[in-house]
Amino acid sequence: MAKNPFERVVAVEIPDPKAEKLDIPKKAIYRLSIYHRCLQKLLGNGVDMVSSTTLAKAAGVKPAQLRKDLAYFGQFGTRGLGYPVELLGNTIRETLGREHLQPVILVGAGNLGSALLRYPGFEKEGFEVVAAFDANPEVARVRVTTVPVMADGELERFVTEHPVKLAILCVPAEFAQSVANRLVAAGIQGVLNFSPIVLEVPPDVTVNNVDLALELEHLGYFIR
Repeated sequence: MAKNPFERVVAVEIPDPKAEKLDIPKKAIYRLSIYHRCLQKLLGNGVDMVSSTTLAKAAGVKPAQLRKDLAYFGQFGTRGLGYPVELLGNTIRETLGREHLQPVILVGAGNLGSALLRYPGFEKEGFEVVAAFDANPEVARVRVTTVPVMADGELERFVTEHPVKLAILCVPAEFAQSVANRLVAAGIQGVLNFSPIVLEVPPDVTVNNVDLALELEHLGYFIR
């Protein structure tokens, strides 16, 4: 790879993300996750250094946006070499809290929930689904073999007895808000919501919505 003498690159000092939680906007956190995934692929391919132009292209952002996002870790000033792939990947991983597997629970082990429970990519990205909950656990257990499926009445007890702060919500829309209320009351701080409804939660609880039908509708607009 040709060196760019005008490339703004390696951080002179990268602060320890564990020392003080960085105040990073939600959209930037999302992009950091994408950068981390790209860096892991580069590292797996034996790449030690990468330019901001190359990393930005792999992540689907502009180089200026990438440099702005990485500036949260400190001042970047060395020119001509590129970012150290392993160091940058480790820094982002620690900032995102992925140095250890984060436990996650899933509520609603129906067709979609069961498919998610069988998805092998969570651990690769630093997450472990430790338990699932369903109104009909006996039926759900037929679909799921590796994750324990419990009755939904055991939800609060499990969350309070285990260090779980993240939940995946896959229940029908009419039950989503009530289940979300229970999750929040039990101590859940982040919800990945697959139910087609906008949840009302306290300001200190983060909800990411995944509306599959809405995403298809968006794609359908461009296929004419």
